[in-house]
This record gives sequence, structure tokens and C-alpha cells, in this order.
Amino acid sequence: MTTPTPTPAPASPGPHATPRTTDRPDEPRTSAFHALHHTPGRPLLLPNAWDSASATAFAAAGFAAVGTTSLGIAAALGLPDGQGHPEVRAATLALARRLTNRLPCPLTVDIEAGFAADPDQVACLAAELWHHGAAGINLEDGLPGGTGTVLQNPTRQAELIAAVKERAPGLFLNARIDTHWLVGAPPPLSHTLARAETYLAAGADGIFVPGVTADADIATLVAGIPAPLNVLFAPGQHTVHHLADLGVRRISTGSLLYRTALGAARTAAEALRLTSSPDADRATRARRPQVADDATRTTPEPAQPQRPTSPDARPLTYAEVQKLARATED
Repeated sequence: MTTPTPTPAPASPGPHATPRTTDRPDEPRTSAFHALHHTPGRPLLLPNAWDSASATAFAAAGFAAVGTTSLGIAAALGLPDGQGHPEVRAATLALARRLTNRLPCPLTVDIEAGFAADPDQVACLAAELWHHGAAGINLEDGLPGGTGTVLQNPTRQAELIAAVKERAPGLFLNARIDTHWLVGAPPPLSHTLARAETYLAAGADGIFVPGVTADADIATLVAGIPAPLNVLFAPGQHTVHHLADLGVRRISTGSLLYRTALGAARTAAEALRLTSSPDADRATRARRPQVADDATRTTPEPAQPQRPTSPDARPLTYAEVQKLARATED
């Protein structure tokens, strides 16, 4: 009698194996995130978090969704933004895995340019994020190491987008176009619109054009892009209501909140230093009330010296944070 040959057990997936797209938790949350981009006159206002505490705070404040900021994550590691560092990839994935099952709202993740040039590797990352519960990603066409003027070939970028949508079809893919990012003289809007058309044909769900601020340019993009348009909020230049009137469907804060928090922390530290100087200490003692020397008379309080003032709190600029991060880069 012949002994049947046992069927070998299937090999266990490697650490970078892409989860099956059917193993997707929480589809209703993903559907809700898509729907947030399709309410006329009510754009999705998206705060961008850099760690668990900031994400939890934004969710607790009642925002409908939370995003991540690659600048905040990278700078916390002592690395500049937009360079595709593997450490930033790992930290981004770790933060997303921690947050997706803890936040009461959808999470979308900034993955820079995908942290890889190979479409399969970018799709693997996107599918892992989707499997763990992320509702969306941002995928930019600015090349790592560039300054906003070096862009991926649009056909090549379309291959990345198509690969992501094949592996993670429910993920809201926000295709970021960097024609206007950190450039003094951006190209004509026709270049941006042509890229948008290519990316949407590849499967992108929305288009993000950071750096565009003029009303006329935004209106042109809204009219020419048959998908939700996302812009970066510019303090002093935009209001949420006005952007809604222009037809914008998503407004991101980007790194603004991180840079604001960093600026406020620096200002508080500087104020503490100023108030700990000898002059400030003497001024504090001089302001203490005098004790009465009898029942009817008190010693007049001396004139109070001017209290040292601290600098006004302001957000650090993107360039300032990049410089700080590079100061500690290996």
C-alpha cells in the first residue's frame, strides 16, 4: 500500500507581504471618508497630526477625520521631510497602526512619494495601511530630494497610482501635484490640469495641489478637475467659507498645526528664560505688596519696573523646521 504524500503547509507570509484586499476591516468608515469629499459647500477640514496625542486631541475636538503630516513625523526623528527616509516610513506606518483602531473618526496618511520608486513596493505599503484601517493616503509626485521643482514623470506616477488602487481599491487616494509647492514661478495651470487628468485616469480619487492660493487659480482647478479638489490652508490668505464658495472639497492644514505648536513651545521657553533673569527677579520682588507698619498707615508701594516681554508666538516656517531637522540628521 502506498502512503499518500502529505500536502505541504503553505508558506507563511514574509514581513513585507501585502495583506489580501478582502481582509479589510471597517469598510463603513472608509465609505464615510469618501462621502466627506462630496458635500457641496461643506469641504472636509482636515487637521494633520504628528503623533498619537495630537491625533487624539483633534478627534476629541470633533473633526470629522484626521490626517498625518510627514513633516511633523520626520522632524520628530531629526530628519527632513520629503526625502523618502526608511525611518520615516517605519514611523508613519507605526503611527497609523496605532491610531486606526483608536480614533473615533477616519484616518488618512501622508506617505510622501511612497517611500519607494517601485510601484509594487508603494502598493504594498498602501495595502498594509488599508488593511490596518486607514481610510486614505496622500501620494505626491515631487521626487525625494527635490525642492518642489523636480517632479515625477506623470506616466510613471500614474503607474504608482494604478498599482495602489489595484491592491487597495477602497483606499481614498489623494494624488498630490507639486507644480505649485515651494516654487517661486509655477508653470501654467494647464500643466497641473494635465497631470490631474492622467492621475484620475489611473484611479486617483481626489487631487491635492498645495501652494496654490489665488482665487482665480483655485476656481480654474475646480472647474477643470472632475474630482474633489484639496488645497492647503494658507493663514491670512484663505478662509474656510471662501474656499467652500470657490468649490474646494477638502482643506488640509498640512504641517501648520505642528509648526504652530513648535513655535508656541519655543516662545514659552524663551519667556521662561526672560523671566528667570536677575532683572526679572528684581522686578518680581519689587511688585510684592508692602506690609502695614501700624493700624492706620502702610508703606507706599514703589514704582514697578517694566516686566520683560517675550516674543510673540508664531508658527515656524516650513523651511525653519527643515533646517532644524537637518541640524541633527546623520
